[in-house]
Amino acid sequence: MASKVAPSANVAVTRDTPDTISVSGELTFATAQKALADVRAAVSQASPTILDLGGVSRADSAGLACVLTILAEAPALAVARMPDGMRALARVSDVEPMLAERR
Repeated sequence: MASKVAPSANVAVTRDTPDTISVSGELTFATAQKALADVRAAVSQASPTILDLGGVSRADSAGLACVLTILAEAPALAVARMPDGMRALARVSDVEPMLAERR
Protein backbone atom coordinates (compact mmCIF):
# COMPACT_ATOMS: atom_id res chain seq x y z
CA MET A 1 0.00 0.00 0.00
CA ALA A 2 1.41 3.39 -1.03
CA SER A 3 1.90 5.91 1.70
CA LYS A 4 1.64 9.57 0.86
CA VAL A 5 4.66 11.49 2.06
CA ALA A 6 3.53 14.98 1.11
CA PRO A 7 1.45 16.81 -1.49
CA SER A 8 2.92 19.91 -3.07
CA ALA A 9 0.65 22.07 -5.25
CA ASN A 10 0.34 19.89 -8.35
CA VAL A 11 3.04 17.39 -7.40
CA ALA A 12 2.97 14.47 -4.98
CA VAL A 13 5.73 12.35 -3.47
CA THR A 14 4.83 8.86 -2.26
CA ARG A 15 6.60 5.79 -0.91
CA ASP A 16 5.06 2.97 -2.96
CA THR A 17 7.42 0.32 -1.59
CA PRO A 18 10.29 0.53 0.88
CA ASP A 19 12.77 0.91 -1.99
CA THR A 20 10.78 3.29 -4.22
CA ILE A 21 9.98 6.99 -4.01
CA SER A 22 7.47 8.04 -6.67
CA VAL A 23 6.91 11.55 -7.93
CA SER A 24 3.72 12.41 -9.78
CA GLY A 25 2.09 15.52 -11.18
CA GLU A 26 3.88 18.62 -12.41
CA LEU A 27 7.55 19.00 -11.53
CA THR A 28 8.09 22.62 -12.49
CA PHE A 29 9.46 25.92 -11.22
CA ALA A 30 6.29 26.31 -9.14
CA THR A 31 6.64 22.93 -7.40
CA ALA A 32 10.31 21.90 -7.55
CA GLN A 33 11.45 23.43 -4.25
CA LYS A 34 8.67 21.75 -2.27
CA ALA A 35 9.08 18.49 -4.17
CA LEU A 36 12.78 18.51 -3.32
CA ALA A 37 11.97 18.94 0.37
CA ASP A 38 9.39 16.14 0.18
CA VAL A 39 11.83 13.73 -1.48
CA ARG A 40 14.53 14.63 1.04
CA ALA A 41 12.09 13.78 3.84
CA ALA A 42 11.22 10.46 2.18
CA VAL A 43 14.90 9.58 1.74
CA SER A 44 15.59 10.37 5.40
CA GLN A 45 12.87 7.93 6.49
CA ALA A 46 14.41 4.89 4.78
CA SER A 47 17.01 3.85 2.23
CA PRO A 48 15.22 3.87 -1.12
CA THR A 49 17.02 2.82 -4.29
CA ILE A 50 14.55 3.96 -6.97
CA LEU A 51 13.22 7.40 -7.87
CA ASP A 52 10.20 6.65 -10.04
CA LEU A 53 9.25 9.58 -12.28
CA GLY A 54 6.61 7.71 -14.29
CA GLY A 55 3.81 9.80 -12.82
CA VAL A 56 5.33 13.17 -13.77
CA SER A 57 2.96 14.76 -16.26
CA ARG A 58 4.99 17.91 -16.93
CA ALA A 59 8.52 19.03 -16.15
CA ASP A 60 10.71 22.04 -16.87
CA SER A 61 14.32 22.96 -16.17
CA ALA A 62 13.59 23.51 -12.47
CA GLY A 63 12.13 20.01 -12.28
CA LEU A 64 15.21 18.60 -13.97
CA ALA A 65 17.43 20.52 -11.53
CA CYS A 66 15.39 19.07 -8.67
CA VAL A 67 16.03 15.52 -9.91
CA LEU A 68 19.75 16.21 -10.40
CA THR A 69 19.99 17.61 -6.87
CA ILE A 70 18.23 14.57 -5.44
CA LEU A 71 20.61 12.23 -7.26
CA ALA A 72 23.65 14.21 -6.07
CA GLU A 73 22.46 14.05 -2.46
CA ALA A 74 21.33 10.40 -2.59
CA PRO A 75 23.74 8.63 -4.95
CA ALA A 76 22.19 5.22 -4.20
CA LEU A 77 19.03 6.30 -6.03
CA ALA A 78 18.49 5.37 -9.66
CA VAL A 79 15.90 7.01 -11.89
CA ALA A 80 13.09 4.88 -13.29
CA ARG A 81 10.47 5.78 -15.92
CA MET A 82 11.70 9.28 -16.73
CA PRO A 83 9.19 11.15 -18.92
CA ASP A 84 10.28 11.70 -22.53
CA GLY A 85 10.09 15.49 -22.18
CA MET A 86 12.42 15.49 -19.19
CA ARG A 87 14.82 13.14 -20.98
CA ALA A 88 14.86 15.48 -24.01
CA LEU A 89 15.55 18.46 -21.76
CA ALA A 90 18.39 16.53 -20.08
CA ARG A 91 19.82 15.63 -23.48
CA VAL A 92 19.87 19.22 -24.80
CA SER A 93 21.25 20.39 -21.45
CA ASP A 94 24.02 17.79 -21.74
CA VAL A 95 23.22 16.23 -18.34
CA GLU A 96 21.61 13.00 -19.54
CA PRO A 97 24.61 10.85 -18.43
CA MET A 98 24.00 12.05 -14.85
CA LEU A 99 20.56 10.44 -14.90
CA ALA A 100 21.46 6.77 -14.94
CA GLU A 101 18.16 5.00 -15.45
CA ARG A 102 17.15 1.62 -14.24
CA ARG A 103 14.12 -0.39 -15.45
